[in-house]
Amino acid sequence: MSNLLQLQRRMAEAVMRPLTRGDRMRRRAGGQSVARQAAEFIKPNDRLSSFERLEIYNRQYWFRVLDSFAEDFPGLRAVLGPAAFDRLSRAYISQCPSRSYTLAALGSQLVHWMSAHPDFTGSQRQLALEMAKLEWAHIEAFEAAELPARTISEPVGEGTCLKLQPYLRLFRFRYTVDNLLLAVRQAETAGGLTPRRRQELLRALTVGPIYLAVHRADCTVHYKRLDPAAFRLLYSLQRGMPLGNAIEAAFEHSAIPTNAWPRLIEGWFTNWTELGWLYM
Repeated sequence: MSNLLQLQRRMAEAVMRPLTRGDRMRRRAGGQSVARQAAEFIKPNDRLSSFERLEIYNRQYWFRVLDSFAEDFPGLRAVLGPAAFDRLSRAYISQCPSRSYTLAALGSQLVHWMSAHPDFTGSQRQLALEMAKLEWAHIEAFEAAELPARTISEPVGEGTCLKLQPYLRLFRFRYTVDNLLLAVRQAETAGGLTPRRRQELLRALTVGPIYLAVHRADCTVHYKRLDPAAFRLLYSLQRGMPLGNAIEAAFEHSAIPTNAWPRLIEGWFTNWTELGWLYM
């Protein structure tokens, strides 16, 4: 290992080390004095010791990633409350630190991590998981590729495997988390989510189920409610099922009469094509 690489790793380890409860750099790590460790690779100056210079980077790293995480998951913060959200944020980032050049990827492991650590969400576990899924889908929908869209005039048959845009995400949720997240974002834009407004929004939350598409249009992410049969059709197509089989799966447990299927399917595909959800 080169001296430079070794130095870079030591610096990264020190900078990304979790802060104390008072948001200061820890005095000891691995049973050793951090001040002594810092002096081995950081020079003091006439104002700051090696420890103090390193602490600036340590604190700024954590303040930046915590702020970024809060910006990405305002809905989850509203569900859990500020204190519980702060505990979850610090624990998650400690165990799943940033490994990408972009902070957009910071929450990539959050849903999996929350599933494995239910003690951080308590009685709101299901709601918190659904909100985290929606907010991460929002980030993915914004970042994902958009491929050349299919037009209505292109012929299809029962054996055609239609492809959905990489940015499209599909969910069946128990709670109306889309309405909650939109209301939270509106409150944040209007000056901040007060404790009273937070409680009002949580009390107004209703139980679904809802079928939701998270998609992008004109560089903006949107949430679109779907009919259950339409959701099952898209879900089957997304998993590579041929069109004929996907249609059968969509209506398998539906009370919709067979003679109504063509009109519904035509309307759905017209809308999805206009939205650009299908690609070549």
